[in-house]
Amino acid sequence: MATVYVILLTLHNLNRWLVLLTGVWTLIRSVPGIGRRSPFTPADRRPLAAFVGTVHLQLILGLLLYAFLGMQGAPVFAGAPNAGFQWQHLGLGVLAAITATVGSALSRRVPTDQGKFRTATTWTAVTLLLVLLMIPWWRPLLRLFTA
Repeated sequence: MATVYVILLTLHNLNRWLVLLTGVWTLIRSVPGIGRRSPFTPADRRPLAAFVGTVHLQLILGLLLYAFLGMQGAPVFAGAPNAGFQWQHLGLGVLAAITATVGSALSRRVPTDQGKFRTATTWTAVTLLLVLLMIPWWRPLLRLFTA
């Protein structure tokens, strides 16, 4: 069972970097579109879809980790800066998935291209802020198959 934990933890750790990279990619594509009069193309939607997908995958991996540790009776965040960090981490993870999804859905419904860029930028920035707040920075930044 320890192997499953290490694999899930490694995937959760690696996917964190994909979340951050796709979020930055989304901002790089959407921020310039706010000021110019260019159309919101599928190439502009692609990074947003990848960002939402990686955020959802991160949530699923995190919930699997949480459930797995709960079944083992193991402490979820040993060494956390405060006793409530596990709930903050879980709550902000769910909230990040919600904000990413809302941003993607709203950007499809906005009638103007400039509005689509603005909506994608705003909701991506909010989601990235939530993600940055919930990262356990005291832990190793890159954890490959170690507990």
